[in-house]
Amino acid sequence: MTIGVGTQTQEQAFASLSDMTTDVAHIELAEFEQRIAKAQSLMQQQGIEAIYINAGTNLYYFTGTKWYASERVVGAIIPAVGNVEYIAPAFELDTLEGYMAIKGKVNTWQEDESPYALFAQTLDNMGIHSGKVGIDESTAFFIFDGMRLANDKLNYINAKSITAGCRMIKSSAELGLLQRAKDMTLAVHVATASILHEGITTAEVEAFIHEAHKRVGAPAGSYFCIVLFGEDTAYPHGVKSPKTLEQNDTVLIDTGCQLGGYNSDITRTYVFGEANERQRSLWDLEQQAQLAAFAAAQIGETCANVDRAARAVIVDAGFGPGYDVPGLPHRTGHGVGLDIHEWPYLVLNDQTPLEAGMCFSNEPMLCVPGEFGVRHEDHFYMTDAGPVWFTTPAKSIDDPFDLAK
Repeated sequence: MTIGVGTQTQEQAFASLSDMTTDVAHIELAEFEQRIAKAQSLMQQQGIEAIYINAGTNLYYFTGTKWYASERVVGAIIPAVGNVEYIAPAFELDTLEGYMAIKGKVNTWQEDESPYALFAQTLDNMGIHSGKVGIDESTAFFIFDGMRLANDKLNYINAKSITAGCRMIKSSAELGLLQRAKDMTLAVHVATASILHEGITTAEVEAFIHEAHKRVGAPAGSYFCIVLFGEDTAYPHGVKSPKTLEQNDTVLIDTGCQLGGYNSDITRTYVFGEANERQRSLWDLEQQAQLAAFAAAQIGETCANVDRAARAVIVDAGFGPGYDVPGLPHRTGHGVGLDIHEWPYLVLNDQTPLEAGMCFSNEPMLCVPGEFGVRHEDHFYMTDAGPVWFTTPAKSIDDPFDLAK
């Protein structure tokens, strides 16, 4: 049996877990202020008069305001020079002000009034009558369309160069939250492997993982969870009707949680029972691809070339080519932070050069439909000296969690 797999009951596994968040440092007001200042500096460099930030992770990133996007317009206008102002429904005023870390004037609209006209009037009151105004890339089209029609004198552009330009580079506080979230999920992975037994369902494993994330300090439990057994592991995001666990099945578990809004996302693949030569061969090949991507991730190198390095390992072994399966059907990795997938991406068409502070998943999955799949997913962050793992990659197919020390 694979080391660490099927060794204890759920009750015993839960007893081994405890809150890992008691000493976590969260984002302070000064950091939100620094983010606003950086955004304004970028706007001035790019000749952008202001950006509109819609409810969601961008709004939290810049203003500390946790608010989910809906059909009602809630957002902030960050001018290139001056103070942040907000737009919100009048009945939400008191609630919104309670969530705001960055304080500012809140311009309100009643339910039978146009928030788009209010947006145009607010810009006018801020002295912005012409020029480029960036719109948060996550803004729903109907909101952007309303804003555009309310004032067609402005040149509306995608605000991604500002939002991603700031968010791609993580601060030490952000790295700390990401590190702890990933430590938590790795502990959950170890506990989960220990409770597997023949006949357990994917739903039962998912329920355990959800509760285990709560035990280690994630109040909402799992942010997401994919559990696959046997042939189902060949499909990156699962199948409609998952199977129950059988002896010598390949097991793939991809899960994560949030801490202070920041995401973990770790995948482990191993065997319930004894690995055969085919499982060993593909597991090792996947490991080589993951390590090739890590080695290629150097300051100044492009995201595309990191993907290219991982893909070459798999293609040279006779899989692919390109995105064909059997092979690697998707990108090697994605940025991670407040969104589980965010800029930049380790994919062939992303020419973004790597910089210190960038964070990525590294998961060049090997999919063999009709047999099984292998995905090793760990994350790393860039330093001036090169990449650093958040979590140590799986050691071997026989001892994935390096327990035989």
